[in-house]
Amino acid sequence: MTAIPLLRIFDYAKAREFYVDWLGFRVDWEHRFAPGMPLYVQVSREGMRLHLTEHHGDCSPGAKVFVDCQSLPAYHRDLLEKKYAFNRPGLEASEWNSLTMEVTDPFGNRLLFNQYHDSE
Repeated sequence: MTAIPLLRIFDYAKAREFYVDWLGFRVDWEHRFAPGMPLYVQVSREGMRLHLTEHHGDCSPGAKVFVDCQSLPAYHRDLLEKKYAFNRPGLEASEWNSLTMEVTDPFGNRLLFNQYHDSE
């Protein structure tokens, strides 16, 4: 089984700037029922997939996604080098023996990147 989180977005240009330009996801596909209708899009990075949706009834903004990852310090450095004006995340030691970095998208959704110390 695979779970794919749905995250509510309101502005595709802002979502693309955040998820693609800054976080380094790629757009796998986009879908609209007709021109001018809400967008539904899949983005992915290193095997992780997210569905971003402008559809009102799909989900609520403010979700939090826990992302298990490797090489978090290097990814953190890459993000800071991009100088994204709206987010400058830090690295923090967690209470569960890991290193974490939390980012918040322009719509209030949060991604908590986590690297356990034994996975370095």
